[in-house]
This record gives sequence, C-alpha cells and structure tokens, in this order.
Amino acid sequence: MHLLTDLFQTFLGTILDVLPIALIIFGFQLFVLRKQIPNLKKILIGFMYVLIGLSFFLDGLEMALFPLGKLMAQQLTDPAFISGAEQVADNMMTLSWWDYRWVYLFAFAIGFSTTIAEPSLLAVALMANQVSGGTISVRGLRVAVALGVAVGITLGAYRIVSGTPLHWYIITGYVLVMLQTTRAPKTIIALAYDSGGVTTSTVTVPLVAALGLGLAGTIPGRSPLLDGFGLIAFASLFPIMSVIAYAQIAEWRARRTRSKDGE
Repeated sequence: MHLLTDLFQTFLGTILDVLPIALIIFGFQLFVLRKQIPNLKKILIGFMYVLIGLSFFLDGLEMALFPLGKLMAQQLTDPAFISGAEQVADNMMTLSWWDYRWVYLFAFAIGFSTTIAEPSLLAVALMANQVSGGTISVRGLRVAVALGVAVGITLGAYRIVSGTPLHWYIITGYVLVMLQTTRAPKTIIALAYDSGGVTTSTVTVPLVAALGLGLAGTIPGRSPLLDGFGLIAFASLFPIMSVIAYAQIAEWRARRTRSKDGE
C-alpha cells in the first residue's frame, strides 16, 4: 500500500512537471500558429505514456539506483575491504590514492555502461548518422562518448579521493577542448559539444550523483557538500574531448588511406 501511495504522489508531481510543457506546445499550436493539432488522440495517449513512464522511472531511481550507487561507493571505500578487517584501525587514516583502485575501476565501468545505455545518446547518434549520410557511425559515436564519460568519472573519483580542487580539472579540460577545437574537423565540433550534454540524462546522472555523494560520505576528510558534487561536470566535459579525438583519428586514417591509394 505504501508503494502505491508513493507512486501516486510521484504521478501527481510528474503531471505538474509536464503540464507547463504541454501548455506551451498546445498554446503555440492553437493560438500562435492557429492550426488544429494533428493526431490529437495519439498525442494525448503519448503524453499519458510519458506520465506513467516517468512516474515509474522516478520511483525506480529512489528505490534502486540511488541506494545502489551509494552502497557500492560505501563498500568499495570501506577500510575493511581495502586493507583487511584486521588492519582497519591502523590503516584507516593512512590509505593512499592507489588503495582506492577498485573505486576507479568501478567508476570507469559504470560511466561506460550507463552512457551506452543512455537513450538520449542513441537518439542523437541516429540523427547524426542520418544527416551525415552514414559518415558518422552510430556505434563509433556512442563508444567515443562512453569512453569520454568513463575517463571523466574515473578522474572525478580520483579528485574526490585525493581532495584536490575541482576547478583545476575543469579549467584544464576546457583549455584542452579549445586547443582541440582549433584542429578539429568543422563538421564534428557542434556535435561534440552537444555530446557532452546528452550524456547527463536519465540513466547516467542518478548513478553518477549517488556515486559521488557515496564516496565523499565515506572517505575520511571529505565533505558530501564540497566534494560529493562535480562528477556530472566531468561527465559533460570529457565526452567533448573524446568525440573530437574520435573525429581527428578518423580524419587522419582517411588521409592516410587516400595517400596510400595515391601511391
């Protein structure tokens, strides 16, 4: 019964969240464009599906993904797991950044897998493939973005473990992006910049946020408020770098192939 009550409350909240979007779309269609809404019945059914799906999804996040992300972070940073139960008292405050290597591996794996599963990334990859006439591979773009997110979250996890300032990484990253942009193919720049945004969506954000808060809450000397946030910034920045690098490598290979054919 408690589960149904929570689901109903989430459903009501979702209606309030989606209602402004529906009012804007229908308002522009009826009062600005002054045209009837085509396939109104189908559109209304689709909105109902959206409301139901979002309600289940949001409740699922609260019940599964958020707790799992925090639990994994807590278990991987538990001194009993890192050093052995008999050495916890002696080594709790003397752990080095390398002692948390399983955290980095988990961060890389979860960053890659959640990005591959991201529906918004798949939609962008399909559109990019269509408008490019097949030049941009759907699989290649998804893997490039996923690798960028994986590397970014891994580096973000290291930042939490080491306690180094967030702005050092972000400023350095954007400087590298600007340098890459000057040498990147023009056709890929806008897509690369958009790739950083589509990764921070429905699947990636909950787990990444939970991981960051879990790490900051269990590692000695870290603050969940000061250190727990920031992983999503890494997940947005590094895909830009990886997609530009993917395009640069593809262009280099194409030039190399043309030069060999010319010989």
